[in-house]
Amino acid sequence: MLKLKIVSPEKIEFDGEVASVLVPGTVGQFEIFPDHAPIISSLEKGSVVYTLPSGEKCTLDIAGGFVEVQKNVVSLCVEVKL
Repeated sequence: MLKLKIVSPEKIEFDGEVASVLVPGTVGQFEIFPDHAPIISSLEKGSVVYTLPSGEKCTLDIAGGFVEVQKNVVSLCVEVKL
């Protein structure tokens, strides 16, 4: 499992365990699974899709931001698209 925290200027959008996270990277979307290599990347306008342990998929539309992955912890700082 991964620990995912999604933060926007307004609030904490999500904080919990997930099976995977799909993000819209600046050079293309990529998916993060447990034991992913450490990375920091900018994000562009698109959708963050995360899969809960139950298999349910959740989507958050963003206008951009950053993602950091380190030791099964995924941190997203995003601007939420209204």
